[in-house]
Amino acid sequence: MLTKTYSSAVYGIEATSVAVEVNITAGTRYYIVGLPDNAVKESLQRIESAIVSCGLRMPRQKIVVNLAPADIRKEGSAYDLAIATAILASSNQINVDKLTDYLILGELSLDGKIQAIKGVLPIAIQALKDNFKGIILPNTNAREAAIVSNLKIFGVDNLTEVVDFFNDKHDLMPTAINIEEEFLKKIDQAETDFGDVRGQENIKRALEIAASGGHNVILIGPPGAGKTMLAKRLATILPPLTIEESLETTKIHSVAGQLSAKESLMTTRPFRSPHHTISDVALVGGGATPQPGEISLSHNGVLFLDELPEFKRTVLEVMRQPLESRNITISRAKFSVDYPASFMLIAAMNPCPCGYYNHPEKECICGSNAVQRYLSKISGPLLDRIDLHVEVTPVAFKELVSNETSEKSIVVRQRVIAARKIQNERFKQYSEIHSNAQMSSTQVRERCQIDQQGTQLLKVAMEKLGLSARAYDRILKVARTIADMEQETNIQNHHLAEAIQYRSLDRENWAG
Repeated sequence: MLTKTYSSAVYGIEATSVAVEVNITAGTRYYIVGLPDNAVKESLQRIESAIVSCGLRMPRQKIVVNLAPADIRKEGSAYDLAIATAILASSNQINVDKLTDYLILGELSLDGKIQAIKGVLPIAIQALKDNFKGIILPNTNAREAAIVSNLKIFGVDNLTEVVDFFNDKHDLMPTAINIEEEFLKKIDQAETDFGDVRGQENIKRALEIAASGGHNVILIGPPGAGKTMLAKRLATILPPLTIEESLETTKIHSVAGQLSAKESLMTTRPFRSPHHTISDVALVGGGATPQPGEISLSHNGVLFLDELPEFKRTVLEVMRQPLESRNITISRAKFSVDYPASFMLIAAMNPCPCGYYNHPEKECICGSNAVQRYLSKISGPLLDRIDLHVEVTPVAFKELVSNETSEKSIVVRQRVIAARKIQNERFKQYSEIHSNAQMSSTQVRERCQIDQQGTQLLKVAMEKLGLSARAYDRILKVARTIADMEQETNIQNHHLAEAIQYRSLDRENWAG
């Protein structure tokens, strides 16, 4: 008897429905076709043990399993439950009436229990598009899938529950999620706050500009000056995620298997801080079975690279293209996948190996050549892609012990939101652009016009600092953001002057 069930495959952050066809005929062999990987090929042992453990009968005949479409590679163990269900239906142990109404997903344990899988959210979104009534999947993944409305989500713990559901012996309770309630529950909860930082008002100003325009930042200063502390608080002043951004971010974390059973929706902007020993593939994504890297897990959030010169140069260089295009394409011989990577980069570094070059009090023990070598670990093209270069100086003792309260993140965030509203209105006709940092060169010419005096100021600065054409665009973008923060229609000279001062690493005294 030929039986068909449906499962799903995930490629990048998109899903494709997969038909699981099972035919049982005379014979003794088990065949699985349709480009299965080893995890799928090994499913027979798990399925047979699970079926027997649940008191059901495993057919001792020729079983042919086809995963269609056959030209797409099938990976992972999520097909176990759909194959087992089709085998039971084909051997007349399950009623087939409702079988094709649902996507069936889950990895089977030997005792029949159902284990969690990855990529449930994009699967649920695709299931709704393909007009399925619902999804049967592991209980652990049920809340994640329930974000998609108008789709019945049935979480199950073992194979017996699935068999009883299709045989009308037991009703399953659908999992329901109030997406608005989930979204608002943690929207203003943060463990860190700008108010925790004493002094450093100029650095806070630079980070507010960065947050207002979505600009990349590098903090340069001696050890203990507060670079990491400030960087970790950047996410707390960014505007809250929109529902669309939240769903897109959740899809990436779902595909990477980084959502917990309790977490159904990413409601806060991600903050990723990989160690400097990270590999190229772990940062940008890839592998034999492509997975999203740190730059994609930071999508719609912040990627923090502490001790930037300690990262391998090859690791830093692979970020150059994603910083411009805001996505990463991972290509293999037979297919390629795209992952979004629209993140804010914030990097921190010491100015030299000992950490005290240009320090106001302590003397640097590094020679000029050592400083030059240390700074040259970060290439010019990468620095060009970082809009703000900010010098961080140590906090004075009187500021450290002061009882004066600093501005809270929620206050700064309101100003950032006001600046972003201006940008949203400016770019409302562009679906891919939401902030000043994302403008193309053409849009910079249109939206960042300056007068004759401003042009002369910028010309002198570029000649003195030896800036590239890309750095010229960066200065104009930052100046546009500063003007937006002051609710100014046109870029003024003082906006340009402030933007120019955020190019510390372009100055001659930083070259050793």
